[in-house]
Amino acid sequence: MSNHYYTKNPEAASKETSWTYRLKNKEFRFISDSGVFSKNTIDFGSRLLIETFQLAEDVKGDILDVGCGYGPMGLAAAYAYPERQVEMVDVNERALSLARRNAEVNNIHNVKIYESSTYDRVETGKQFAAIISNPPIRAGKQIVHRILSEAYPHLVPGGTLTVVIQKKQGAPSAEKKMLEVFGNVEVIVRDKGYWIIRSVKA
Repeated sequence: MSNHYYTKNPEAASKETSWTYRLKNKEFRFISDSGVFSKNTIDFGSRLLIETFQLAEDVKGDILDVGCGYGPMGLAAAYAYPERQVEMVDVNERALSLARRNAEVNNIHNVKIYESSTYDRVETGKQFAAIISNPPIRAGKQIVHRILSEAYPHLVPGGTLTVVIQKKQGAPSAEKKMLEVFGNVEVIVRDKGYWIIRSVKA
């Protein structure tokens, strides 16, 4: 079965839907479909990260959204920081196609959307001011912890990794892993069982 949102080509029959949602004081229109994560609305965790995330203005560089789905976090970040490019990656081809369409629909052009399993196809040696992720928990702990542990070399000094994970789905384990990798970690928000966890590259 490959109907999971974290597979390359979900087999679920296409059933597109669309709706509007206000993020970062902008009314976004999103097109979604079967076989993608949180297809009917923007999930609470993504919304919480979007509204919590703040880029350190003195840290130069672009933003990377790992596991972007149909695009809400990356597109909201691109809207909030129009002077930065936001690279958005996912393994799900259907989600990536939707993300490209959603960028167009919302007139957001400072994005680069492409297929990559975690960091596999991110430009070698490129470093970002920030990496954001709502990790694919159902893909398993190994994938989630790869997103956390391999973020470090992809960040500039002062760059941040910010993730959202539910407490019951492994947030304490992720916090421990980020402390191990970065030497620092902070849970900056706890809300309805969701943790926004951030580490800074020294």
